[in-house]
Amino acid sequence: MKLKSCITRKPSIWEGNPERSSEEQLPYLVAQACQHPAGSPQRQKNLTKIIRLAANKLWKENTPYYQDALQQTWLYFCHNICEGNTGKPYDPNRGSVLTWLNFYLKQRLRDCYINNQKETLTRVSTPLGQLDSGEINQNVDPIENIPANPDVPPLLEEIRSWAKTDSEGELRRIHIANHPEVTCQVLILRRLPPEASWKNLAAEFNLPVSTLSSFYQRQCLPYLRKFAESQGHL
Repeated sequence: MKLKSCITRKPSIWEGNPERSSEEQLPYLVAQACQHPAGSPQRQKNLTKIIRLAANKLWKENTPYYQDALQQTWLYFCHNICEGNTGKPYDPNRGSVLTWLNFYLKQRLRDCYINNQKETLTRVSTPLGQLDSGEINQNVDPIENIPANPDVPPLLEEIRSWAKTDSEGELRRIHIANHPEVTCQVLILRRLPPEASWKNLAAEFNLPVSTLSSFYQRQCLPYLRKFAESQGHL
């Protein structure tokens, strides 16, 4: 009579509740994926599993550009998890898959933030729309279309502090002819969000919009751009 074996197979850590062992499954799935050629159904199947397991464990951020950064991260993952097609390939000796993905995601979020700040500066420093001919379009003011944000971006706060301080006195010195009260310092500060419209400024100083905007572009904007460049924002 044969004895029934009393040896039972130990359950694999990859079996059971996938949520409970998802982080443990990731290195196994990466190894499995990379055993198959790029583009093969077997690799794609394992990459899909990795994405599903890792998606809820990545860094979250409530920003308008988060989804763009996340999409870039997944593309980077697919191209470089096994082979370094667009960057250095994933090295399990340097950290977990989640650490690798989160590092790249945060880098892309930082890039998006910097680009967003630069766009904000461009809008702030371009008072009126400009036609293809180079003429100023008096009817278009991009600044007026920017909603006021209660959380002042660091870049705008830097500009405000720089303009108020005016350490060399240049912004206070430059003014519209016969109107010493209309200086570059005044216009730069008044045009920062939440900004005064050119129409309201024209009424306040009893000057045409064209005079104010032309003075701002010719005399004030170069100082603003110079400051932004010195801070590494342009």
